[in-house]
Amino acid sequence: MNNKIQLDKNKKDYMIGTIKEYFLNEREEDLGDLAATLILDFFIEKLGPEIYNQAIEDAYKYMSEKIQDLFEIEIH
Repeated sequence: MNNKIQLDKNKKDYMIGTIKEYFLNEREEDLGDLAATLILDFFIEKLGPEIYNQAIEDAYKYMSEKIQDLFEIEIH
């Protein structure tokens, strides 16, 4: 299994555009595509796994609650 977070081209392009827009609007810095891509890659590598793992934990808790709900409608 590949443990690296992969994004399709459209999502990655959108995120790069969003990073460039943020830097322009908030910091008045005009980033190029390469700089924005490097920032995105950094965040995906360093922060992405933590965010992903939290999402998995949240999904597990949600599904566990729904499975418990099934036992509550069990006929005795």
